[in-house]
Amino acid sequence: MANKKKLRLISLGGMGEIGKNMMVVEYGEDLIIIDTGVMFPEDDMPGVDLVIPDFGYLADKAHRVRGIFLTHGHEDHIGGVPYLLKQLNVPIYGTKLTLALLKLKLVEHNLARNTELNEITAGDAVSAGPFKIEFVHVNHSIPDVVGLAIHTPLGVIVYCSDFKFDQTPIDGKVADFFKFAQLGKDGVLCLLSDSTNAERPGYTESESTVGETFARIFAKAEGRVLVATFASNVHRLQQVVDAASKQNRKLCVIGRSMVNVMSIANELGYIDIPEGMLIDLEQVDKYPAEKLVIITTGSQGEPMSALTRIAMAEHRKLEIVPGDTVIISATPIPGNEKSVGKIINHLFKEGATVVYEPHLGIHTSGHAKQEELKLLLNLCKPKHFIPIHGEHRMLMKHAELAAAVGVPKKNILISELGLVVEFDRNGMRASERVTSGQVFVDGLGVGDVGNIVLRDRRQLASDGILIVVVTINKKTGAVISGPDIVSRGFVYVRESEKLMDEARLRVKKALEDCGEQGVTEWGALKSSTRDALSRFLYEKTKRRPMILPIIMET
Repeated sequence: MANKKKLRLISLGGMGEIGKNMMVVEYGEDLIIIDTGVMFPEDDMPGVDLVIPDFGYLADKAHRVRGIFLTHGHEDHIGGVPYLLKQLNVPIYGTKLTLALLKLKLVEHNLARNTELNEITAGDAVSAGPFKIEFVHVNHSIPDVVGLAIHTPLGVIVYCSDFKFDQTPIDGKVADFFKFAQLGKDGVLCLLSDSTNAERPGYTESESTVGETFARIFAKAEGRVLVATFASNVHRLQQVVDAASKQNRKLCVIGRSMVNVMSIANELGYIDIPEGMLIDLEQVDKYPAEKLVIITTGSQGEPMSALTRIAMAEHRKLEIVPGDTVIISATPIPGNEKSVGKIINHLFKEGATVVYEPHLGIHTSGHAKQEELKLLLNLCKPKHFIPIHGEHRMLMKHAELAAAVGVPKKNILISELGLVVEFDRNGMRASERVTSGQVFVDGLGVGDVGNIVLRDRRQLASDGILIVVVTINKKTGAVISGPDIVSRGFVYVRESEKLMDEARLRVKKALEDCGEQGVTEWGALKSSTRDALSRFLYEKTKRRPMILPIIMET
């Protein structure tokens, strides 16, 4: 079959966006999946908890999937795995920390017992159908991150998502430059590489520089030190531990995700916490302020996070007091700036010293900047290049970098979600499109909230709802009782009695007109009611609330 001679790359997430990373590599009748992540909802997705990739392309291919290969333990790379496993049960490969974090999710979804988890380490190689996958160590903001060298019958695909080249990493393990160079020497068919920081010149600062900043701040702090950062940033957590240890401070960890990650990382040896240093939240009041450090979630201003509740004086145990130093050790994700700014304002109002400015050295990215991206390109010397993990402008900038280091422009492809990129003996080309997109998770519902539901939620949030209840005579169509109008989120009825009275008259007249015309079908009556009321309210208020007519017959 001709298809067996083609290698296909299909992005189901993480292409033209930040989040829900998922890539399918297919050769003949065999395919593997790289990562399956989530994306957190944007402001125009009210009520949505998570966004996962659309798995529709894999619906009838479960028997062809040879394995899921995970690069690291961040939510945007493993968060969607439990939802995928409910549709197909295949072996999963990942490093020790990655699998430990995944197990937490599998337990929550009652999938832990029936899932085959295979622990690998950087330097290992695994065969899966016609593929041989090698795991290559890289640096990031979490330990145990690997790039993948996928050996296929048509050549080697190097997949390097979420990486940077840190020359002084916290764990002392630098990226495997030699392996990338060796792959480049032997020949790389295509490189797929992280584009998050493709717009930023230079090199990403080492994580160790943050530890130096922490040490200075902790030494000067006269009261408690609270540090808010991403729970998954294990290297950052280690540096908080180190800075606290130097000042003989006790350490308290709060926030569910933070406690989980710290516990797992400590148990597996990825964080070294001196004996007797950790204390429970209930013990905080037993120690003087100058002897305490508190690590918390909430660096993105999440409404229910520990830091937000502390700042708003809503936490059951902790409150900000003058003399506290709060470090926001993270950069706001685009869209979160306002929420983070609000929290910082409240912390200042409560008397805390807040350290949040990026130039102070309290945070560094886990993603490679331009010079590191060019270094990876030069090490691998790929014949073809596809930028991944970034919004469209980032992919474009990364493509420019690839061209600058000598990759022919005709061999660089800017892909999109669902676009099939094919390789054969003649080269690379964009082919067909397959099912792709977003699936919304709302509570226990997966996919039952779509664009129409979101549109209704947005309308309810912006203009409110009016419920019109009326009883009519089944035979004559005459109005027997009502119309009664209930307003929610539109106007307060008691303060808008004149408007509501006139609205009732408009509804009554619309129904009477229908009766005179012999219209008795419910759908037509509701439509006439809705149209008449909508026109009237827009004339009077320039607002368009959702109108829900309820017509009863007697």
